[in-house]
Amino acid sequence: MERIQLAEAGRRVRARCTTLRRWAFALALFAGMSVFVPGLARADDWGCQVLLCLSNPGGPEQYSACVPPIEKLWAALRHGDPFPTCDFGSGGSQGASATNTFASGGYCREDLLYWGGPEQSELLCRATGAINVDIDNQLYTRVWWDVSGQDRTITEFYGAGGPQVPYDPSRSAALFLQQTEQPDGVAGGGR
Repeated sequence: MERIQLAEAGRRVRARCTTLRRWAFALALFAGMSVFVPGLARADDWGCQVLLCLSNPGGPEQYSACVPPIEKLWAALRHGDPFPTCDFGSGGSQGASATNTFASGGYCREDLLYWGGPEQSELLCRATGAINVDIDNQLYTRVWWDVSGQDRTITEFYGAGGPQVPYDPSRSAALFLQQTEQPDGVAGGGR
């Protein structure tokens, strides 16, 4: 049984490494093309760079080539600009997209929720927003940005062999409230 589990874990690690290599290669190729062939740059290049960087399980700014387009993205989103788009063209990836949802008490990670506002009576989120990246029409990564008002991100990886199971951030508030309503060490009691 242990041998089967080890073999399965090895298969997942190999699949994850293969996926990471493919995305790193695509990002390097795309970055290299945009540097050496500026005459071929299209209007949607920034959106494609953003999509590739956000899909990185190691975080959107893990690679130096991703820092400029992602920093531009954070600035654009903070100013209320629309999320950039990417058209992969005729041979591109169908089902690859990214969408931004601004965070709130109703859409947040459970561990980023807190009580704030007047008299600490409002449920708030420590992140400004979450970007859901879908690849092959499946959630691949979710990036929480501007965590605690800083330029920090939290990346959740859900791709092939990923360690996490997708959850619905719109349900986190209910879970948070259930946990905060239960008194410490007392089961079934009220306040």
